[in-house]
Amino acid sequence: MAKKENPVSKKIFVLDTSVILYDHDAVNNFQEHDVAVPALVLEELDNFKSGNDTRNFEARNFIRIIDKISKNTLLNKWFVLNKQSQGRFKIQVEELPSQQNAETLFSHGKFDNRILNAALVLKEENPTQKVILVSKDICLRLKAKTLGLYAEDYETGKVKNVEELYSGKTILKNVDLAIIEDLKTNKVIDAAILDLPYKTANHFYILKNKRKEVGAFYHVSTQTLKYVSNDGIFGVSPRNAEQSFAVEALLNPAIKLVTIQGNAGTGKTLLALASALEQRRDYRQVYITRPIVPLSNKDIGFLPGDVKSKIDPYMAPIWDNLKFIREQFANDEKTQHKIDDLVRTEKIEIAPLAFIRGRTLNKIFFIIDEAQNLTPHEIKTIISRAGEDTKVVFTGDIYQIDTPYLDSESNGLSYLIENAKNHPLYAHITLQKGERSELANLATELL
Repeated sequence: MAKKENPVSKKIFVLDTSVILYDHDAVNNFQEHDVAVPALVLEELDNFKSGNDTRNFEARNFIRIIDKISKNTLLNKWFVLNKQSQGRFKIQVEELPSQQNAETLFSHGKFDNRILNAALVLKEENPTQKVILVSKDICLRLKAKTLGLYAEDYETGKVKNVEELYSGKTILKNVDLAIIEDLKTNKVIDAAILDLPYKTANHFYILKNKRKEVGAFYHVSTQTLKYVSNDGIFGVSPRNAEQSFAVEALLNPAIKLVTIQGNAGTGKTLLALASALEQRRDYRQVYITRPIVPLSNKDIGFLPGDVKSKIDPYMAPIWDNLKFIREQFANDEKTQHKIDDLVRTEKIEIAPLAFIRGRTLNKIFFIIDEAQNLTPHEIKTIISRAGEDTKVVFTGDIYQIDTPYLDSESNGLSYLIENAKNHPLYAHITLQKGERSELANLATELL
């Protein structure tokens, strides 16, 4: 990056609404460069400030940040945002460029085109500085480039080389047969006898010697290898090594934060829910939640009925998993009644993520499904609410994202996997083999 002392090299980054709703602290992440926010963005944020959704919290927090840093300063004039970085900030009011006009080229009255015009005015007013529009909206970035404006995605929080994202598992071949037998017999062995590639993180291994193999969990705190069995939990049995690894992470009391990533049908949610039921006596309550991503991005308030009828369609996949587990005890009415009682007494609570906000998470087994639809800031907020003896489990598929402005690189689940992988309280496993049905596998593999 260019040196600070060369004023010509300073850039002007123009932020649109999507960036601020993704990260309310975005204005502080451009180092020595200047940051401008079109006045129209403030108007849009004003519309977002009410409500309990994450974007409402982001809007309110950004407004508070600008109010705090501006103090007695007029916002329509450049002022130093941070004394250390020397980057400046302003609200760009003027949106009538003298040359190219986005509203003339595209359409009048549309907010996106007025934001483009604000950036074009900044470009005309600051010919010695490179003006760059920053947006999570791909189409807006394309429109900007059509008008001769540089444009880029907001990179903070994005994971590079997502194809090489940490999987949590390594296969070791040609392992001494005596070590494999020792692990099977004693269940736990000193990890020093093997040259393990991952020694700074909790990690799963498949130790192989010709036709013999065994699953193992390396615990970084004790520097031991633990035998991973294929035992079932609450009526659900692992069908492959990765599912067994997931169960080990979910049941291990030393692991407080777990992520399970995989395609649809790999058993992520089912294993997490079965593990929670297996450990129901160890926790005060089991929360299972998922972010609501309404069709066409309409708020659930548009749907008819009371709150329960509005949210039930979004929670249906979780209820389906609970129903499947209940069906495994078709000949055991006592266990079925026990599951029903857990739901009735709210020992198990299934609710949208927004409804969990503000709750005390002490001694809770907390499952967040579809975590790929969360931003990095949302992930951080959820984890920061964990109290004593709470276990937090995130499940999701980073390639199946329903939230606008998120992708496989910028979503919260990828961010968490990449940044937490070396923490002693954390374990991750990527599930690769679909176990729903052969037909479902066909869709995943061929279509």
